[in-house]
Amino acid sequence: MSILQQVPRNALVWIIICLFALLAPHAGRLPIWILALYVVAVIWRLQVHRGRWSFPSRSVKVAMILSGFVGIYASYGSFIGLEPTVALLLIAFALKLVELSHRKDAYVLLFLGYFICITEFLFSQDLSVTLYALVSVTLVTTALVAIHRPGEQEFRLGTIRVASVMLLQAMPLMIILFFLFPRFGPLWTVPIKSHTAKTGMSDFMKPGDVASLSQSADVAFRVKFDGDIPAKSALYWRGLVFSRIEQGVWSALEFYDLPANQRRPQEVIGDGEPIRYSIIMEPTQQNWLYGLKYARSDTRGVMQTSDFRLFSPVPVETEYMYTVNSWANVAVDEVLSDWRRKTETQLPPTGNAKTRKLSLDLKAKASSDEAFVGLVLDTFRREPYVYTLRPGLLPEQDSIDAFLFQSMRGFCEHYASAFVFMMRAAGVPARVVAGYQGGEINPINKTVIVHQFDAHAWAEVWLASRGWVRVDPTAAVSPQRIEFGLEEAMESEGSFLSTVLLSPLRYRSVPLLNLLRLRYDALTYQWQTWVVGFDNERQFDLLRSFLGETTAKVFAIVLLGSWALVLLPVAISLLFKRDIVPVSPLGKHYRIFCKRLARLDLIRGPGEAPGQFAQRAAKDLPDYAGPLWQITDLYNQLAYADAKLSAANAAKDLQHFARVVSRFRPKRHSAALTKKTEL
Repeated sequence: MSILQQVPRNALVWIIICLFALLAPHAGRLPIWILALYVVAVIWRLQVHRGRWSFPSRSVKVAMILSGFVGIYASYGSFIGLEPTVALLLIAFALKLVELSHRKDAYVLLFLGYFICITEFLFSQDLSVTLYALVSVTLVTTALVAIHRPGEQEFRLGTIRVASVMLLQAMPLMIILFFLFPRFGPLWTVPIKSHTAKTGMSDFMKPGDVASLSQSADVAFRVKFDGDIPAKSALYWRGLVFSRIEQGVWSALEFYDLPANQRRPQEVIGDGEPIRYSIIMEPTQQNWLYGLKYARSDTRGVMQTSDFRLFSPVPVETEYMYTVNSWANVAVDEVLSDWRRKTETQLPPTGNAKTRKLSLDLKAKASSDEAFVGLVLDTFRREPYVYTLRPGLLPEQDSIDAFLFQSMRGFCEHYASAFVFMMRAAGVPARVVAGYQGGEINPINKTVIVHQFDAHAWAEVWLASRGWVRVDPTAAVSPQRIEFGLEEAMESEGSFLSTVLLSPLRYRSVPLLNLLRLRYDALTYQWQTWVVGFDNERQFDLLRSFLGETTAKVFAIVLLGSWALVLLPVAISLLFKRDIVPVSPLGKHYRIFCKRLARLDLIRGPGEAPGQFAQRAAKDLPDYAGPLWQITDLYNQLAYADAKLSAANAAKDLQHFARVVSRFRPKRHSAALTKKTEL
C-alpha cells in the first residue's frame, strides 16, 4: 500500500505544522543543533513523500538515536534534569517524523505531541503560555482528524474547524475537572531547573550586581493590598540580609552559620492594625521571599528567619502566591545579643584605611549612634556624589576608598555597601538589605507591579531602644529614586530600557499601548490568582462558599453530578443521532430539483427511480416535461457514467447539470391548471 494511502498528504502537512508549533516555545532554551535537526527531519520526510529519497534504514536510525543522546550529554552535561528530558522528547518527535509511514506511526507521533504541549507549563504558567498551548493542542488535534480522512489528499484549512469544535465540546468537562477534581498536592512537581537562568536577586552582592539587574524589565512579583496602597517611598520589599563581607563581597548567613540559640527570631508583638497584602512571585529558583518591614505570613510553608526575612523551604520554581501581614512601626530586636552584635560589626582586618579614618572622625563628632548616622548621610548629601547606572569599574583592593574619595559615582549597592562599612568601622551594628523598592501601580485592578528594574539595596542600623532601623543612603544622594522610581531618577541618562526593544514598558508614553499593557497585566493577575494559585485549600474554600460544610461524601456527589450534567446530554445526542450518509455534489443538486417539485405536491417516494418520478411529474406538469426529462437524463448519465472518465470532464458535466437545475423553477398555476383540466 502506498504512503499516501497510509498517511494522507493533508495529514502530513498538518503534522509538519505541529512540529514547528511545538518546537517554538522551547527554541530559546535549546541548543542550535536541535533546531537544525528539525529542519533536516522535515526536508527528509518531504523528499520521501515526493519519492526522491527512501526511509532511513535501521542502522541509520540507531546512529541518529545515539547521536541524539551524545548531543544532549555534550550540551547539558547530564541526562538528569528538566531541560535535558524535554530536549530528548523534542528529538524523539523529530526522529519519529523521519520514519513516519503508517497510521500507527502518526498516532505515536501525535500522542507524543500532546505530551510536549504540557512540558511548556513546567517552565512557565503565564497566561500567554496557556493561550499558545491551546493553539498547539488545536493543531495536534487537527492533524489527528486529518489522519482519519484518507480521502483528503490536498491541504485543507477546513480540517481545523472540526478539531476546534471537538475541543470546544470538551471545554465544559475540562473546567469542571479543574475546579472539582481532588488536588492531593501541587499541580506541577518537577526537578530543579538547574540549566534555566533566571533574572533576580542572588545570595551575594558586589558592586555592579544590582545595577545590571535594574536594566531588566521582567516582572519580579505582583502585590495586592487589602486596603489602601502605601506611598511608593514606603514600599521597601525586604528579600535578603547581608551580614558578612569578604573580599568586597556581601553575603547572607546560612542557617548552619548560626548558633543554636540564634536560629529563631525574637518574639515581636505587632502594634496596631497590620498592613495585609498578597504577593504572587515569579519563579526565581531561590528560597527567599519578599515582604515589607516585619513581615509575618499565615500561608502554609512560608517561614521566618532570625533576621526577620521570609523564606520557603523549597525553591520557588513556579508562580507562588502567599499572604503577608506587616507592621511598619514595630521595634525589631530591641535587645541585641552579643553574638549578633559581633557579627553585625565585623569587618576585614585591613583595607579601606581612608574610609575607616573618616568614620572614626565623624563618630567622634557625634553625640550618639543616631547622630552619627545623620552625619554620614549629610556627607553624602554635601559632597558631589552621583547616582548612576554607569559608575565604572572599581579596583578589587580598597574599592570603598576608591568609590568614596575618587570616582564618587555609584548605584544603590555602592552607597549601601559604603554606608554599612562606615557604620561598622565606628562600631555601630549595621547590615546591607537587598530587595526591591517601589513598584508600578496598575490603576485597573489596584495592584503593585514590581519589576526587576526596581531592584534596590539599602542599610539597616541597630539603634538602642529602636532596634533595627532602615536607612537608605541612596535617598540622600537621589531622593527622586525613592519618591518617583528609577526611570525618573535616570532621566538624564536616557531610557534605561532602551535595549529592551520588545518590552511594552518602553512604550508607556503611548496611551493606547500602555492601557492595553495594564489591562493584560490585570488579566494576568486574575489568571495567577484563580488558576495558577488554585490549590486544595482554595478548592475547599470555593466549595464551602456554595455548599457549606464539605465532607468527602458531598464532594464525591458534586463531582459525579457535575460530570453527569456534562456527559449526559452528549450521551443522549449520540444515542438518538441518525446516521448521516454523505451526499455527493451530484446528489445535492438532484435533491434541489426534488425539493422544487415537492413545493407543487409532487413528492418523490422512497425507492422511486428517477425515471419513474420524472414520468409521474411530466404527467402532472406537461408544460415542463422537456426540462424534467432533460434533468433526469443528465442525472442518470452522471450517476452511472463510466468511472474511467476523466475528472475534468466529470467536473464540467456536473457544472452543466447544476446550471440546468438552477434554471428549473416550475410555477404552481401550471400544476393547478393541469389538475383542473383533468377534472
